[in-house]
Amino acid sequence: MKKILIPTKLNPAVKAMLENTGNYSVVLQEGDLAALAQQHSDSYAMIVRSEKVTPEIIDMIPSLKVIVRAGSGYDNINTKYARKKGIDVMTTPGANSNAVAEEVVALMLADARHVVTADVSCRAGKWEKSKFMGREIAGKTVGIVGLGFIGQLVAKRLGGFDVTLIGFDPVISQEKARTLGVEVMDLPTLFERADYITLHVPENDATRGMVNSSLLSKCKKGATIINCARAGVINEEDLRAAKAAKQLRFLNDVYPKDAEGPKTVTDIADIMLPHLGASTHEANTKAATDAAAELIEFDEKGVSTYIVNRDIPAGLDAAYGELAFTLGKLCRQLTGTENKLKLIETSFYGQLKPFSKWLLVPMVSALSEDFDRSMDYAAAVKYLREMGVDYDDRDTDEHKGFGNSITLDLTASTGPETLMHASVRGTVTESVLMISRINDFHGLYFEPKGHTVVFIYKDRPGILAQISAALAKASVNIDDVRNPHDSKGEKSIAIIKVNQAIAPDLIAKIAKDIEATTHFCIEL
Repeated sequence: MKKILIPTKLNPAVKAMLENTGNYSVVLQEGDLAALAQQHSDSYAMIVRSEKVTPEIIDMIPSLKVIVRAGSGYDNINTKYARKKGIDVMTTPGANSNAVAEEVVALMLADARHVVTADVSCRAGKWEKSKFMGREIAGKTVGIVGLGFIGQLVAKRLGGFDVTLIGFDPVISQEKARTLGVEVMDLPTLFERADYITLHVPENDATRGMVNSSLLSKCKKGATIINCARAGVINEEDLRAAKAAKQLRFLNDVYPKDAEGPKTVTDIADIMLPHLGASTHEANTKAATDAAAELIEFDEKGVSTYIVNRDIPAGLDAAYGELAFTLGKLCRQLTGTENKLKLIETSFYGQLKPFSKWLLVPMVSALSEDFDRSMDYAAAVKYLREMGVDYDDRDTDEHKGFGNSITLDLTASTGPETLMHASVRGTVTESVLMISRINDFHGLYFEPKGHTVVFIYKDRPGILAQISAALAKASVNIDDVRNPHDSKGEKSIAIIKVNQAIAPDLIAKIAKDIEATTHFCIEL
């Protein structure tokens, strides 16, 4: 009989499901985590919500093998230390999605009709109808930033409000977006067009501060921004300035820390909630039953779909995981990040074929900030299916002599009937990542590291010198260059490693001057 410790307020359904199998004894008791951990140090697994699972807590339970976070995020758990101790950490993604989506609608309606302030006024005996003149959501344009689990549900919940839905997501296909009634576009255009902007992206290095002065300057006067995602995706000072200048509305449910005390956004938030996104009876029940089901399937069938701190498989060099991630980032730039993915095709050569399922995961995480790199193949395939993207792992011909290498092909739609295709191949040589081919440019063998500028243009003399001169004028130092022709001798690619990030407007100007068909700067 395995003991399961649940030191949190979770629906009793979790206890019933586990104990009904006859394999578990469950301690469901809210209280001090350290005290409960010491008292139940013989626990096999622990299911938590927002409790901080630190190395100290983990060391108190030497028999611990599994930690399940009843929810999607897991920054409250020290996953690296858990892995060091041989403990699998699992999450229940999607359990809270509907609750958050409905909260977005609730905030929109509450703000549009002054529900909170009008209630306070009316309870005070006042009758201020003219003061609380509201506005209707019908006829407005709603921009959804991030069309994953929650973003898609927001679109569905707003479907009956007679609104125009627009969205941004780097992965979702045009076909999938159309089924949701959403027109996908780039972020600047979304911020220009939307009356309401609701954020549904994770907070990471790529998204932190993404809502900044540049995007906020494009907002309509009086537009409403809703953040039920993570506090860090908004640059608070930039929002403070833009709110005053453009009379923006700001509805907020997330903060740097979930705790009592003053909040820095008090002066700019028109409605503030104490992180209530997942706080519904239904979401609590679903998180509980999902956590129980995952633990049962893990023990009975070995299903590891939602483990978020996976270890590298025995026999695979970790560098190939980094290579797969890098190929994803690079190939996505080649298709144009604003174009919607339709198809992912992979080829794993040599001794990598047995690890193809494992290696797909870092590729997908490179393509979408909404997919966690620590999840597994089944989760990756499910995510692609939900985003309307097809996947094909091709058979390989070992007679080609590519050794241990990976080829990634992406197909994206640039219009209703126009497709963009990009292909990259890479390998690892003496623990160093190498890109050997981009599209029809062979024999590149450049190390994808640091700031890299790429231009593809019609081959003719003097272009590389023109690029170099423009970079030198901007005080950009060149560290390395690759400049081959394609197999037909019609196009050239300039891959230039530089010592610093380069402003997009400079890249665009150079591209215009040399009539480049593809151009970007990426940090690898």
